[in-house]
Amino acid sequence: MSSHPPAYAVPFWIDRQHAPRLYRLVHVGDENVRGLRVSLLGPGHLVPVFVPLLTPGASVTVTVVGVDLSLGTVAVVSWLRPDGEEYLWRFSF
Repeated sequence: MSSHPPAYAVPFWIDRQHAPRLYRLVHVGDENVRGLRVSLLGPGHLVPVFVPLLTPGASVTVTVVGVDLSLGTVAVVSWLRPDGEEYLWRFSF
């Protein structure tokens, strides 16, 4: 029987209070993340997001502009854990 490391919980929570144009990505994890980027798949535009270091409890605002986001637009969040491993997480609007 092989041993697997425990699952890594996504360390973010999305505050949608000012949706559909502003979303706050809140770091609810317990370790620093580096190189955080957010990009869009689908119609719409995103004010560029790159954060070199995001500490637990900190947040970043994602601003979306453009077309109707109900047409299948998805945000992709990427970041590096302290060990350098890259992770991707998607959320829809």
